[in-house]
Amino acid sequence: MSKPLSDHDKRKQISVRGLAGVENVSDLKTNFNRHLHFTLVKDRNVATRRDYYFALAHTVRDHLIGRWLRTQQSYYEKDPKRVYYISLEFYMGRTLQNTMVNLALENACDEATYQLGLDMEELEDMEEDAGLGNGGLGRLAACFLDSMASLGLAAYGYGIRYEFGIFNQKISNGWQMEEADDWLRFGNPWEKARPEYMRPVHFYGRTEHHPDGVKWVDTQVVLALPYDTPVPGYRNNVVNTMRLWSAKAPCEFNLKDFNVGGYIQAVLDRNLAENISRVLYPNDNFFEGKELRLKQEYFVVSATLQDIMRRFKASKFGTREIVRTDFSALPDKVAIQLNDTHPALAIPELMRVLVDEEKLSWEKAWDITVRTCAYTNHTVLPEALERWPIDLFQTLLPRHLEIIYEINRRHIERVASLYPGDFDRLRRMSLIEEGGVKRVNMAHLCIVGSHAVNGVAQIHSDILKATVFKDFYEMDPHKFQNKTNGITPRRWLVMCNPGLAEVIAEKIGEDFIRDLSQLRKLHNFVNDDAFIHSIAQVKQENKLKFAVHLEEHYKVKINPNSIFDIQVKRIHEYKRQLLNCLHIITFYNRIKKDPKKQWTPRTIMIGGKAAPGYHTAKMIIRLITAIGEVVNNDPVVGDRLKVIFLENYRVTLAEKAIPAADLSEQISTAGTEASGTGNMKFMLNGALTIGTMDGANVEMAEEAGEDNLFIFGMRVEDVEAMDRKGYNASEYYNRIPELKQAIDQIAGGFFSPKQPDLFSGIVNMLMHHDRFKVFADYEDYIACQEKANALYKKPKEWTKKVIYNIAASGKFSSDRTIAQYAREIWGVEPSLEKIPAPDDPK
Repeated sequence: MSKPLSDHDKRKQISVRGLAGVENVSDLKTNFNRHLHFTLVKDRNVATRRDYYFALAHTVRDHLIGRWLRTQQSYYEKDPKRVYYISLEFYMGRTLQNTMVNLALENACDEATYQLGLDMEELEDMEEDAGLGNGGLGRLAACFLDSMASLGLAAYGYGIRYEFGIFNQKISNGWQMEEADDWLRFGNPWEKARPEYMRPVHFYGRTEHHPDGVKWVDTQVVLALPYDTPVPGYRNNVVNTMRLWSAKAPCEFNLKDFNVGGYIQAVLDRNLAENISRVLYPNDNFFEGKELRLKQEYFVVSATLQDIMRRFKASKFGTREIVRTDFSALPDKVAIQLNDTHPALAIPELMRVLVDEEKLSWEKAWDITVRTCAYTNHTVLPEALERWPIDLFQTLLPRHLEIIYEINRRHIERVASLYPGDFDRLRRMSLIEEGGVKRVNMAHLCIVGSHAVNGVAQIHSDILKATVFKDFYEMDPHKFQNKTNGITPRRWLVMCNPGLAEVIAEKIGEDFIRDLSQLRKLHNFVNDDAFIHSIAQVKQENKLKFAVHLEEHYKVKINPNSIFDIQVKRIHEYKRQLLNCLHIITFYNRIKKDPKKQWTPRTIMIGGKAAPGYHTAKMIIRLITAIGEVVNNDPVVGDRLKVIFLENYRVTLAEKAIPAADLSEQISTAGTEASGTGNMKFMLNGALTIGTMDGANVEMAEEAGEDNLFIFGMRVEDVEAMDRKGYNASEYYNRIPELKQAIDQIAGGFFSPKQPDLFSGIVNMLMHHDRFKVFADYEDYIACQEKANALYKKPKEWTKKVIYNIAASGKFSSDRTIAQYAREIWGVEPSLEKIPAPDDPK
């Protein structure tokens, strides 16, 4: 297969990515060599490719520094309301290319490295992914930071600087194996340690109640050391900050042991404190109630609130610097957004600071806290909702437990006054769950302690109001909102799909990058044969490039004219990778039964990580790889069907796979996926969606027209009706011959001849314990796949639907989402104003 045009060559043609290369190429080369020499202490005789990456990264970072300092100085002088986005996850991916795109430096850097005899794509590939997230929640946080900077908001992302991010996934003999993601081993050129802002965080101890207030004493202290990473907006010279905290033991940690000869052990025991920021918990949509996790949650909240209060107190009015002591202004100057319940402890911590340290009355402190905090819910799955045991709270955070009890007492009094005699409602709405193990319901804490609660797609927000948080919605309907998720078009179109971005820009100009709703203008070109051809050509080039990548990595010959059918997301029963497997087996059986028929060829790719402790998810991966081993080696099938498990799915791999996709699998059981953002990325990049009416799929169908998606399966009301009636998988198994054949093959060892009962657990789950009703949607799913096959044989009609989808993607920009958060929750106004650029380094 001939190698398609490289992105390096393609960039030469692209205006949309900014040959606004006002930057002097000669200066870039000079700075590159300066960093190689003075920062890395290397010359061209001994420098490695990684050294060249670091030299380029530092050269690009130089262009951030002046903008970063000026932006922060502007915030200090103007004292705007600041937004603090607290998240336990920020799934940033790589930074170099994104920074070059946002600063309009890419083509100049491209030319400079070319003149230096280097390949920029090779250098970009040296960068480690900043994988400080599990999936959608962490990647959403990353997109939001990009949009907050691009909209000129005085915003900060706060999280944890995990030494080890989401594990690297290796597939060995078909099984997932986990390797530690030591992403910092070579250093990180984008971060700056700020030891001057280190903050103490307290754990354990006890409380003492005195006439003048409460003291939390005899605590164990861990220091939080901040590392700052610049977050540039899109060509507006705004550079915001992501501040990640790293745990450090204080110098005196356990050094009392020195007196009894234990100095060495005392120093070694510092690891116990520093473990707090050692590793990201690799669970997605599953709550793990470990002490270390609760420590992480309080660690980020305590350090962040100290930072917020420091910044709030030290303000400047004109030429005067003052120290604010009137905390009633806090909600007017500070907005705290809790990204799911993980930072829920911000509510009792802010109360502790205001009541115990600043000596405000409870009523005043509570009013300030509620008006400052807002909560985003990301899931309706009961196993994902955080509920912490009281005993653990009592040990680790005794003062916070007292505060939560008092919050709950006052909350229950209010509920009782509004619904007298309704004891069942009191029990349901309590922050403290009784039963075998008393637990704190963190979602209830977030709702009670926030002025706004939002879901992340309209259907999800409606479900929250109708079921999960129904009682709270009835009591405080004004709190509940919807904020449908979005993605940043900078990374997820301009950066990862430059060919498509250029084709669009040729028709409608470049302003869509800042205002994605302008993609609607593409409706004017749906019947333009030249435009249809251009869109199809870009897709084919992306497919050819990805096919080369797949052949290099998986040693499987790919048919680039096949449908590239991709499902990439965390492996979870509710996302129903098993339904995809049943389609693969059915298609395989049909080819075997009638090998002479003109089948529409497919390359089916499934990727995603399974939480290391999630046995069923790991077995699903093993089933996918087992099916692939059979299908890919069957000479009768040939290149009409290939199955590839995309190993170690992460942001960087997504940037390759998504632009190459023809068909996007979004097949969760209706009512289980909160929103999804992968679905939006595929849509924007010209893939058609096959999916259920779940999450943001619903709004995608509204925007593009349901006829332009392949929608199948039960709706939420159908699922609810089935739950009431009772779901019996065997009814479908006995009624649908192709389904029965597929299940019998899995159960009988057709895909695992050396271990015939390898997948008996999966078969048993599907037949008897399937919460997500795979069989109920099977028939409709298979029929819908046939519709996709039929349309793919009509390339012009297929591409027209692609254009309708791209044109309808405007709603799903994170710029739109953040503008809504800003106006409707945080009380700040976005701005597209470009601030003056500082003098860049020469």
